[in-house]
Amino acid sequence: MAELEGMENLVSAREILKGSLEKSRDIAFEINKIGPRLEKTNQSLPFLEAAIKDMACKSRLYEIRSHVDRAIGPAAAVLKILDVVFELEDSLMDDPGSDIFAYIATVKRLEDALKLLTDNSELVILWLEDFVQFLKDSAVSDDHWYLMNVWKALDILWELQATGQNGGVLVAVLDKLENEYRHILTENSFPFPLYSLFPSHKGKANILPVSLPLPIVQKLQAINERLAANNRLENCVSIYAQVRSSNVRASLQALDVDYLHIQLSEFDSAQTAESYIDLWDKHLEYAVKHLFDKEYSLCNEVFQEAGSDVWMHCFGKIAIQSGINDFIKFGSTITKCKKDAVKLLKLLKIFATLNKLRLDFNRLFGGKFCVKIQNQTRDLVKNVVTEVCEIFWELCIQVELQRQSSPPPDGSVPRLVRFVTGYCNKLLEDENRSVLIQVLDIYQVWNHERFEDGLVLNEIHNIMKELELNLNSWAKAYKETALSCLFMMNNHWFFCNNIKGTKLGDLMGHSLLRAHEEYFEYYATMYLRESWETLPVLLHEEGLILFPGGRAIDRELFKKRINMFNDAFDDMYKKHSNWMLSDKSLRLTICQLVVQAIVPPYKNYLQKYDYGIENEAEIGSHLKYTAKSLEDLINSLFQQKVGKFDGTKCTDLIGIKNAIINHFSMPAAA
Repeated sequence: MAELEGMENLVSAREILKGSLEKSRDIAFEINKIGPRLEKTNQSLPFLEAAIKDMACKSRLYEIRSHVDRAIGPAAAVLKILDVVFELEDSLMDDPGSDIFAYIATVKRLEDALKLLTDNSELVILWLEDFVQFLKDSAVSDDHWYLMNVWKALDILWELQATGQNGGVLVAVLDKLENEYRHILTENSFPFPLYSLFPSHKGKANILPVSLPLPIVQKLQAINERLAANNRLENCVSIYAQVRSSNVRASLQALDVDYLHIQLSEFDSAQTAESYIDLWDKHLEYAVKHLFDKEYSLCNEVFQEAGSDVWMHCFGKIAIQSGINDFIKFGSTITKCKKDAVKLLKLLKIFATLNKLRLDFNRLFGGKFCVKIQNQTRDLVKNVVTEVCEIFWELCIQVELQRQSSPPPDGSVPRLVRFVTGYCNKLLEDENRSVLIQVLDIYQVWNHERFEDGLVLNEIHNIMKELELNLNSWAKAYKETALSCLFMMNNHWFFCNNIKGTKLGDLMGHSLLRAHEEYFEYYATMYLRESWETLPVLLHEEGLILFPGGRAIDRELFKKRINMFNDAFDDMYKKHSNWMLSDKSLRLTICQLVVQAIVPPYKNYLQKYDYGIENEAEIGSHLKYTAKSLEDLINSLFQQKVGKFDGTKCTDLIGIKNAIINHFSMPAAA
C-alpha cells in the first residue's frame, strides 16, 4: 500500500517539472524579442532628458509670469489713480469762489480717488512684496526685468504710503473750503435794520435783510455736506456761530446796550435804573423776536441736512456768544437793588416782559444746548416773583411806620400821600394789576397756599386805610388848630380831585369819595372859623357914635379899631403866608372864602364910619389898607414857595425824587 502511494507522488512531480520547463522556454523566447527594443530605448534617453529639462524651465517661467500679471496689474491701476489725483490737485488750486458747486464736485472726485488709493495701495504693496519673495525663492536674479519692474512699482507705492497717500492735498483743499465758507458768511451778514422798530435809530444800521438769500444758503449747505463727509462739520458750526453771533452783536450795539453791563454798585435804587428797564423791555423783545428768532430759523435752514442736534447746537452757540445772557444778568441786577415800592413796579415790568416772551424763550432756548440760558432765566423769574411778593406784603406796614414822622410844616399834602395814591393807582392799572395777581398766584402755588380772589384789591384798600389813619395822626401833631384844619382840608381836597375817576377811586367807592367831600367842607368851615372869621369881630360899632341918632363918631376910637384889625390881619397874614394849598383850584376857592369873610365887612365898616373913603388920595393919612388892597393880599396867600414840592400829580411815578422813595422804602432782605 505504501509503495503504491510513493509511485503516485513521483508521477505528480514529473508532470510539474515538465510544465516548468515549457514555461522557461517561452520566457526565454520573449526576452530575446524585447532586447532590441530596450537597446533602442536606451539610445533615446539622453534626448528625452534634455526635453524634460527644457519643459521644466518653461513651466517655471509661465508660473512667474502669472504672479507678475496678478501683482503688476493692480499696481498699475493704483498708479493711474495717482495720476488722476495729481490732475485734480492742479484744478483745485483755483479760487473756489468762482464756481463753488463745480469746485465741490471736484473735491468729491478727489475724495473718491483718494479712497481708491487708500483701499487698494496697501493690498497691492502686500502682493508685490509677496511676489518679490517668490522671485527670490525661485532663484530669479535681481537684474531680471520682472524683478526690476516689481521693485520700481514698490518704490512708488512705498513713497505714496509714506506721504499719507496724498491726503495732505485733501486737507489743504478742505481748508480752502472752510475759508470760503467764512468768506461767504461774512460778505452776506449785515446788522438788522433798526428804522422799522426804532425810528430814532434810523440811519444807524444798514437797511439790509438779516436772513441770507437762497443761493447763499445753498452754497453753505453744499460746503456743509462736503466738510461733514470729512468729519469737519463742527468747524462749519464754529465758523457759522462766530460770524452770525458777531452780526447779532453789531445789531444790538446799534441800540446802545452798554447799560446791560452796569454794576449793582452804580444803582441807588431800582428807580435809578427806571429808564434802563424801559429800554431793556424794548431791546429784549427786539432781540428775541427779530434777531434770535431769525437766527434760529436760519440755522435750521443751513444745517437741516445735518440733523436737529447740529443746528440747535449751532443756535445755542450764537445765542450765548451774542449776549442774550447779558439781558438776563441785567434783570438779576435789578432784583438785587434796595427794596422799595418803585422796585416792585419795575419788577412787574420785568416779569411782564419775560412772560410776554415766555413762549418764544421756550421755543428758542428750550433745547439741551441752551441749558445755561434756561437756568439763568428760571433763577431770574424766581427772584422777581419772590421780591415782588415780599415788597407787596410790606407796603401796608411801611405806610403805618410813617405815622411816627412829622407832617409838613406848611400844612400841604405830604409827599407820602401823593406817592401812595399815585402808586396804588399804578398798581391798579390793568396791566400791572393782572401781572401782580399772576405773580402772587405763582408765589402761593410755590408755597402750597391757595390764592384768594380780591387779594390785591383788599390789600390796596388796607393801604389807603392806613394812610387815612396817618393823616388823622399827623393832624393832631399841629399846635395851631387852623393849620391842622388846613392840613386836613388840603388832603381831603386832594383825595376828592385826584382819585375820583381813577382805578383807585373806583376801588374806594362813591360813598368814600362823598365822605372826603364832606370832610373837606367841614374842615374848610373850621379853618375859617379858627382864623379869618375872628378878624371882622374887631370892627364892631360899640362906642363909635358920640350922640344917639347923630352922625358924629369918635375918630380916635375908629382909628384904634382899624389899627387893631390891621395888626391882627398882618399877624395872621404873616403866619398863613407860610402855609400852602397844594392845588390851584383849592387855593382860589379858599382865598375867595377868606375874601368874602373879611373884605365886605371891612369895606362896609369904612364906608359907614370913614366918610370920603372913596377918595384914594386921603387913604394914606389914616388907613393902611383899602378893600381892594386887602383883597389883593388875601389872593396872594397859600402860594407855592421856591424850593418847595411843586404839588404836581404823582400818578405816573415819574420824576419822583429819591428822597420820596426813601421815605417809603424798606430794609434790604437779610
